[in-house]
Amino acid sequence: MSVSATAADAHVRAAREALDAWVCEVVDWHFDPATGCPFWLERAKTLGWDPRREFRGFDDLRRFGSFEDEWLRGGPVQRWVPRGLAGRPVYVFETGGTTGVPKTRIACDDFRLDYELFSATLPDDAFPKGSNWLMLGPSGPRRLRLAVEHLAQYRGGICFCVDLDPRWVIKLIQKGWSEHLHAYKDHVIDQAITILQANHDIRCLFTTPKLLEALALRLESMRSSIRKAGITGIFSGGTEFTPQWNRFAHEELLDGAYMTPTYGNTLMGLAASAPTGPHNNYTIAYYAPQPRAVIEVVDFDDPGRVVEYGQTGRVRLTTLTKEFFMPGFLERDEGEREPPFERYPWDGVSGVRPYRGVAATTTVGVY
Repeated sequence: MSVSATAADAHVRAAREALDAWVCEVVDWHFDPATGCPFWLERAKTLGWDPRREFRGFDDLRRFGSFEDEWLRGGPVQRWVPRGLAGRPVYVFETGGTTGVPKTRIACDDFRLDYELFSATLPDDAFPKGSNWLMLGPSGPRRLRLAVEHLAQYRGGICFCVDLDPRWVIKLIQKGWSEHLHAYKDHVIDQAITILQANHDIRCLFTTPKLLEALALRLESMRSSIRKAGITGIFSGGTEFTPQWNRFAHEELLDGAYMTPTYGNTLMGLAASAPTGPHNNYTIAYYAPQPRAVIEVVDFDDPGRVVEYGQTGRVRLTTLTKEFFMPGFLERDEGEREPPFERYPWDGVSGVRPYRGVAATTTVGVY
């Protein structure tokens, strides 16, 4: 075995050891009567075993089974607030709400910590420290707005935001009101153009693939471009972020601006991507911010089994912070399992798209 291969294996083992240790710490916190949240303390009474005594690492999380989607719908939301965080200001963030009552997640600092970790992955030449940002994405009860705003502040800048209600977009799509849909999209892009033309020296941008394309085409109609508008760095995420669209964006939309794909949601945080471009046919592989979150790609029929590298399966998410513990949640996404990467010595996922079991009934909206 080569020295480099040996070193890579050592990094993978070290990452796994760190994950196992963190799992034990998080489980101990959430099941300690002094620090745990009401939901998990009540759940402990039904298990028939003591997680604080019997946990040795990540594999033991399977003893909990799958985390049920419905547990996060409805309240009282206080049942998720750990006693160890008593007295702290608490935020509540919601998922899209396309399937009924939105799922909710409480947070104190997780959204800040997640984006501070992500900040370390951004190249300073494309995302200059001290630069102002434009947040061209969902507002309202989603964590994205506050998280991107914190990212801008953490990097020394100020964040400008637009009003965007993705639930209204979804309703317009479902009703087939295409004229209203285009009018609302124009309304959102109008806001972005106004901000970009107001001499705020905005260099960095978060947006979704659909909105990035709409912004680029609007600028082109004005004989401008993303780069000419001052944008040098973009991070973007959404289910439309396919290799084909990634290539199209680089060749037709960006005008030389740097773009990094991301995969995230209210429940996980933010997964960064390995370098993508012509060298790998614009394939996008995402890696969760382990040990704070773990992504696995599991068999469609047997979610207890992780598929082989390169095989397709459903995304299973585990979130592991002292604010929020969610083991074994089956996402509404699927993709291909990717091997560890040099910067991220743990499994990743590529080709993320809506899970085939719900894809026909899922409305993507602005993503």
